[in-house]
Amino acid sequence: MNESKLDNHIYRYVCEVCGKVEYLSPKEAYEKGWDYPPFIGEYGIVSPRTCPYCDMMDTAWAALVLHGKNVRELSDKQKEAIIRIINEPGSIEVIN
Repeated sequence: MNESKLDNHIYRYVCEVCGKVEYLSPKEAYEKGWDYPPFIGEYGIVSPRTCPYCDMMDTAWAALVLHGKNVRELSDKQKEAIIRIINEPGSIEVIN
């Protein structure tokens, strides 16, 4: 396994569906069930960013890919999620 996936940096994990926020290392987030890079998907690539309890069908990715919406049709919340995702990991990194 890639060492960078096990780093001890703390990141701000935001569920794009319910808005839940947790501050965790990538390993902790993965073990708790968050759908976030580096274990699930890649930083900077639009894909679901959800907590363990929310469905990916309500994400910006699902709206674009599964429901065929264009960016103008997304909610403000979904547009914010896309901006955050495109700017990862810097947009979620917690600086001590």
